[in-house]
Amino acid sequence: MKVAILAGGLGTRLGEETTIRPKPMVEIGGKPILWHIMKIYSYYGYNEFVVLCGYKQEYIKEYFRNYFINNSDVTFDLAGDSVIVHKKRVEPWKITLLDTGLNTLTGGRIKRAQEILGDAPFMLTYGDGVSDVDLAALVDFHKKHKRLATVTAVQPQGRFGVLDIDESSTIQSFLEKPRNAASAWINAGFFVLEPRVFDYITEGDKTIWERTPLTRLARAGELKAYKHEGFWHPMDMPRDKVELNELWASGSAPWKVWED
Repeated sequence: MKVAILAGGLGTRLGEETTIRPKPMVEIGGKPILWHIMKIYSYYGYNEFVVLCGYKQEYIKEYFRNYFINNSDVTFDLAGDSVIVHKKRVEPWKITLLDTGLNTLTGGRIKRAQEILGDAPFMLTYGDGVSDVDLAALVDFHKKHKRLATVTAVQPQGRFGVLDIDESSTIQSFLEKPRNAASAWINAGFFVLEPRVFDYITEGDKTIWERTPLTRLARAGELKAYKHEGFWHPMDMPRDKVELNELWASGSAPWKVWED
């Protein structure tokens, strides 16, 4: 199953950081948050990624173009015009970096990836949030309920849109950032999707995934919620970056499910 990662937005709320690089390349512990997200998926055996790029996409392309050399011990023989790689430290990843346009919105970015993602189920998440969600259990949940879309739902302290979920875990509505919703379930990304969801993206590049497509899926009874009561943390604001780096430096980052 391929993993699509939304990595094309401007990320303006992170301030000065994103004038230099796209938000998914802002670092936690010296590695881009995008790398951390990919490591989570890779731990569960998902190693084929489609990164939906836009703003400063060249930064992401340059990072992965040099990944092999930058993560290996290397001798450069300038006189002999040769490179000797002594020790390789690389990931088993196949990565497609797809230019989905500078001003394309989230739903439009997903739609532009339709040909590459193909006619099989796929996973989707945002390039700015980490979690210790059990991806194997998430996929099992999706397969069991046989709906077109499953979203991971979490209960943070409340500054996001909320999901109205009934007793059977079917989402009844998708609401944008209501007030007084500190205990509400919210969209944390980490989706599992059937290819038919592309039919719900009908407004071209101007489609916002979190509005029309998810609302239509909810109204059709085709959107399920996998309730995750563990760790989830986005990187929206400068304070989020500080908190995530502090967790990483402590040696007990909850999303680090992989071994070094």
